[in-house]
Amino acid sequence: MATIKDVAKAAGVSVATVSRVVNKSPKASKSAIAAVNAAMKTLAYRPNANARALVNQSTNTIGVMVSDVSDPFFGALIKAVDNVARSHNKHLLIGNGYHDAKVEREAIELLINNRCDSLVIHSKGLSDQELIQFAKEVPGLVLINRHIPEIAERCIALDNQQGAYNATQHLLTKGHQHIGYINSYQDIDDAHHRQAGYLQALTEQDLSLNLDYIVAGQPTDEGGEVAMTELLARKLPITAVVCYNDYVAAGALAALEKQHIAVPNDISLMGFDNGLIAKYLHPKLTTMHYPIQTMAEQAAELSLALAKGNNSAIHGKVFEAILVERLSVAKRV
Repeated sequence: MATIKDVAKAAGVSVATVSRVVNKSPKASKSAIAAVNAAMKTLAYRPNANARALVNQSTNTIGVMVSDVSDPFFGALIKAVDNVARSHNKHLLIGNGYHDAKVEREAIELLINNRCDSLVIHSKGLSDQELIQFAKEVPGLVLINRHIPEIAERCIALDNQQGAYNATQHLLTKGHQHIGYINSYQDIDDAHHRQAGYLQALTEQDLSLNLDYIVAGQPTDEGGEVAMTELLARKLPITAVVCYNDYVAAGALAALEKQHIAVPNDISLMGFDNGLIAKYLHPKLTTMHYPIQTMAEQAAELSLALAKGNNSAIHGKVFEAILVERLSVAKRV
C-alpha cells in the first residue's frame, strides 16, 4: 500500500506539499496539485481519514446517537439526519445508547474522539448536568427529544405530555369516560410525561383517577399484548385505551382479537407516533403524529450551524404531536 512518502517521491515534491494538496490548502501551487494528484492516481493512494482529521481538527462526519438502530422510529431519525448530511457533503457515524447512562456516555465519547464536531444526540439515560457538560465541550452538540432549560437553544424536543393529553381528550370528546392507559415500563421522561398527560385530561373532566386503569410493559407489540391481557383481567368497565406507542397498540389489538373484543365497537384504541405500522393495522390506527423526520432534519441543520460558530441562525424548538384520525376510535353511545 502506497504511503504519503511514496506519493511525494513520485511527484517530486515534499511530504508537506502532498499534505497541503490532500487538505486543499490554498498554499499549494497548481503545478504541485497536478503532480500530486497524478501520483496519487498512479499509486492508488488513499489519504488517511484520521490523518486528515488531525490537520483539519474535524472529520467530514456528523455523529448520531440513538437508543437502538433496529427500532423503525430511530431508523426514520437517522435517515432524516443522513439526508441533511448528504446535502452538506457529509457522512454519518452512528452509536447506540440503549437508554443506558454508561452506554450512552461511551457512545458520545467515541463520537467526540472520532472528531465529529456535529452531534445529534438522543439521550434518555444521562443526567441533565452531564449532557450540559458534553454540550460545553462540543459546540455542535444538539439534543433531540430532550428539553434541558439551561441549553434550550440546542434542544429539538416534543411535548409528550401535551400529545398524550390530546390523545385522551379525543377519546373524552367521543363520550368515553372509562379510559385505560398502557405505558412503557422504562424510567424515561417520555413515559412519565405521556402518563402525566393522560392523567391531566381525566382530572380536567373531574373523572376519578383509578390507577388500576394503568398498566406498564415493554414498549413493543409483545409488551402491548401482555399489558392489554393484564388490563382485561382486571374486569374494569373500560371502553377505550391510550397506548404509549403504535407498537404497544398493535400488541393490544392482538390481545383484544384473541378475546373476541371488537375494535372500535367494543373498545376504542389510541396509538402514539404515527409510525408506518399505524396505517396497516386492521382497523387502521388512530394515533398522534410524532414529526420525527422534521425534528431530526432541524436538529442536523442546527448542529451543523453551531459547529460553524453560527449561533444565531437556528434556535431550539418544542414540537407538538398532531392527531391523526383513522378507524380504531368510535363514539361511545
